[in-house]
Amino acid sequence: MAPAPVPYEEALAFMEARAAAIADGREAECVWLLEHPPLYTAGTSADPAELVDSNRFPIYEAGRGGRYTYHGPGQRVAYVMLDLKLRGRDVRRLVTGLEDWLIATLAAFGVAGERSDSGIGVFVGEAKIASIGVRIRRWVSFHGVSLNVSPNLEHFSGIVPCGLHGTPVTSLEALGAETDMARVDAALRKSFEQVFGR
Repeated sequence: MAPAPVPYEEALAFMEARAAAIADGREAECVWLLEHPPLYTAGTSADPAELVDSNRFPIYEAGRGGRYTYHGPGQRVAYVMLDLKLRGRDVRRLVTGLEDWLIATLAAFGVAGERSDSGIGVFVGEAKIASIGVRIRRWVSFHGVSLNVSPNLEHFSGIVPCGLHGTPVTSLEALGAETDMARVDAALRKSFEQVFGR
């Protein structure tokens, strides 16, 4: 867990180095819980037309799958560096597992998260509460998920989040649920072990 927002460049450099070390057998798997300062990231499928306000926050080419997304204070980002050589070399299974992880975490706070036919991620009703974007290199994953705990939801208005036109964004705070980040992190840790093991 990071105590203060982590600059995106710093996080990207760490993930790149750690993923390479995992692939080489020099380091163990890693799940990093953190927050970022307000920013937008562009995935490999990002459509420039979906960047509504290019001057609002810094924009970073992320190199992960997916389109534009927002990161900022009050949003828990979890970067997931897992060795898929040990986990079946199945990318779809990884993504499904990440969705299961988020759904189980939300359930701990009485929130019914679910998948949607409209896109990858986790939704509450019609509103998106969590996003997923990963990259795989040498069968090691990096990037990961973001869960809206108590971010400023208006900050999402500078993009079309994940390319989902007309899809609202929500958060635990907007749903009247738990927003204590330490408790959210504890639920994420417990749910991760249930889905992926220790």
